[in-house]
Parts: sequence; C-alpha cells; structure tokens
Amino acid sequence: MAKTLLRSGDLDDFQAVGGGGQAVFDSALQIREALRLRKQQALVDCLAIPQVNDEGDRVDWYSPVDGRAVSWKAADEEARFKAFRYLENTLDSAAALSRKCMQSPKTAQQLFGSLLEKALQFPGENHVFLVDGKPVITFWGFVNLNENARDNVLECLKEPEVAEPIIEMLPEPEPEPEVEPAATVTFSHADEPLLTPPPAVNLPPQPAVVPPVQAAEPVVTPEPAPAAPTPVAPKKRSRYGLWALPVAAAVAVAVAAPLLLNQQRDTPAPVTAVQPPAPVEIAPKPMQAAPVLAAQLPLHQAEVAAELNAPEAPEEKAPVVIAAIPKDALVMDALEVKIGSTKFLNGNWRVAMDVKDPETGKAPTVRFQIQNNKGTARIVHGKNVTCRAELYSGLHQTGELMIKSRSNARCSDGSRYPMPEISCKASSNDVAECNARFDAKTTVPVTFRKTGD
Repeated sequence: MAKTLLRSGDLDDFQAVGGGGQAVFDSALQIREALRLRKQQALVDCLAIPQVNDEGDRVDWYSPVDGRAVSWKAADEEARFKAFRYLENTLDSAAALSRKCMQSPKTAQQLFGSLLEKALQFPGENHVFLVDGKPVITFWGFVNLNENARDNVLECLKEPEVAEPIIEMLPEPEPEPEVEPAATVTFSHADEPLLTPPPAVNLPPQPAVVPPVQAAEPVVTPEPAPAAPTPVAPKKRSRYGLWALPVAAAVAVAVAAPLLLNQQRDTPAPVTAVQPPAPVEIAPKPMQAAPVLAAQLPLHQAEVAAELNAPEAPEEKAPVVIAAIPKDALVMDALEVKIGSTKFLNGNWRVAMDVKDPETGKAPTVRFQIQNNKGTARIVHGKNVTCRAELYSGLHQTGELMIKSRSNARCSDGSRYPMPEISCKASSNDVAECNARFDAKTTVPVTFRKTGD
C-alpha cells in the first residue's frame, strides 16, 4: 500500500550530520532496517522513509504508518503534548542503544552506535508530523545550514514560555508646549514672498565707504640720482688713467716675444753623440726571498699545526620538538599511502581556505563529504547562497593526494562557484599540508578538520 508523502526538499538546503566519518543520510535505509531487526519498532515508526530522485539532489519523505497526517503546528495542544512525551521515551531508548553499541568491540557495532546518536537530529518543528496521532520525523539526520547538532534534540518543539507582563507606575507625562498655529495664507498675500525675512538686528554703525575715484594714470617721476662726489683733480704726472696699464703690458709682451724667438734660433744647441746601449745579459736572480722572510717573520711552535689538524668538536644539536597532532587533522597514514589507499580521507570535513567573499568580506563555509574517493562539496557564501559540486580524489605515485571536481559548483541563485584543485602532501608527522589552486596564478593554503556533523 502506498504511503503518505509528508514533505519534499532539496538536499542543498540542509546540512547532513553523522558519526564515525559517515553521514547518517547515506545509511538511512540500513539504519531503519537495523532498528527493525533489533525490535525497535516504536523508533522505526518515528523515522520517515526517504526516497531520492534520479539527479540525487532532492528527496521525498514518506510516512511509515497509515493514517491522516497533520503538521506539528496544525495539531492541537493536547495532541502535541502526547506526541512530545512519546518522542522523549523514544529518544531515551535510542540513546541507551547507542551507548551499548559504542561499547562493543566490533567496529560495525561502534559505527552503528555513532550514527544512531545523531540520527534523530532534524532541522525544526516544520519537519515533524502527526500521523494517526503518532509523531513522524522527516529530514532526520539533517540540521539547518551553518548550525551544529543540538544537545537537546526536542528543544525546538517546546512551547516558548510567555513571561507575565510587569506593570509599572509610570509618571504622568508633562504637558507639551502649545504650538502656535501656522499663519493662513490668503489671496491677498499671493504677491508676498513665501519666506519671512529674518528680524532686523541692530548692528553698530559702520563707517561710510567712499567709492574709489578713477583717476588718470599717475605720471612716474624718476627719483633724483644721488649727488656724485666732488671729483678730485688728477695729478699732472700722468695723462692716462689706470686703465692704460694692461694695454701697455700687452704691447710689451707682443714686442718682446719675436726677439726672444730669434735669439733662440741663432744660438746653436750642443750636439751629443748617441751611443747604442751595451747588451745586458738577462738571467734569473737567485731566490733569496725564503731566507729573508724566514729571518723577518716570527717563528711559532709546531703545536699550532697540530691544532689545525685536530678533529673538529661535534656541534651541539638543538633538542627536537615534536608537536602534538590535532585530533581532527587530516593525517595521511604512511602505510595507506604506500599501498595507494585513501581510507584516511573518508568522512566529513570542514575545509578552511584563505579566500574572502567579495560581498561579505568573510570566508565561505566549505564542507566535503568523501567516501571511497567520491563525494560532494557544499559551499555557503554571500547571503546564504548554497552551492554544490561532485568530488573525486586519488593518489599519485609520488604520494601526492589530489581532490578535484569535474565542473564548477551549482548555486541556489543560478550562478556557478569556481571549484579549486586541491593537492596535499604528508609532512614530517604525516599531517597533510594542502593547497588549493584556482588557476595558474592563484594558489591558497587549505586546512582540513574532521567533523561529525
């Protein structure tokens, strides 16, 4: 018999939670079947049945029981009270079963217990319905975007307490000053200016300003030159002034120069016979530098040479500081890398990239869900714009981890978000050192932190 469709929605509008490195929604049908085998029928009837469409981005939730479905808000107060008590008992049973499974030595039991611990998380009261009076939860294993799992799962179903109004005796308000009514404008005032001129202010008398009189251009009279000193009568011993001295010196030089040249030409210079130099035998000089240096330089003890040949003392090495590895860091296990396995990448990761959104100035929220080298990426940026892209990962022969996407992420507002190519290498303590490359010129550091959300 066909079940009742309770609610439908896009997976990108919510955030999946999980445990043990795996999302609850990825194993939703297996969780319901495991609870049925453990005879937890009351808990099974509270979990709606999910059915994903062919594209994998939208899910329909169907009721596991027959009956008339009513939303939580539309139900009356008494029905909500009974359903709330029913959910409290069911959650207690689920918590006890989760603790028991997590204490089991078997890995499969521990994984089931960690998933069951977060299975009953749901976004809000709009996702709870009453079918024939019994509560049924849709979108279980999800929370709202940018929110964490609630410690008290049923907190959103509680009725808000209405505080009693506190009546205080307020003092009587002071009477407001009366405002004079605005003057009425009639047709007789139509020609008057609308703005009232400011009241006249009595200012002190100002001196009268005499307008400048335009006169003819003044005639510039040159100032009389200072009186020259009375000239002193020149002495009779010379007819010319001092300026004649340089001229006379130049004339004397011009007359004396040819005479000196003729005198030098007439005087014969002594002739000296030039003899060729005698041949000189070139022979190497005896090497006497060694004894000279030995006589001048100070002599030292032979122990100096012994010190030069002595072995160097070993340098003291600084103590090696081993930093603790964060609990939620991405650790590339050396043995798994050697055999080409990427099990260390399975799980949910919070990815922090050193980029900022141009609209808000904040870094986008990036979550990766990867299992066996395949997964999805969810990015929330701007004003709650959600983007999603498919991921695939692998190891190179050099041990480098690569995480890529075949296309840009599709966003809820119809836009596309560029997906980077992430490469990781193991550091000295096997912690992954990762970088995201958006293009040939843009590379930013990336940090992976494992989360149970």
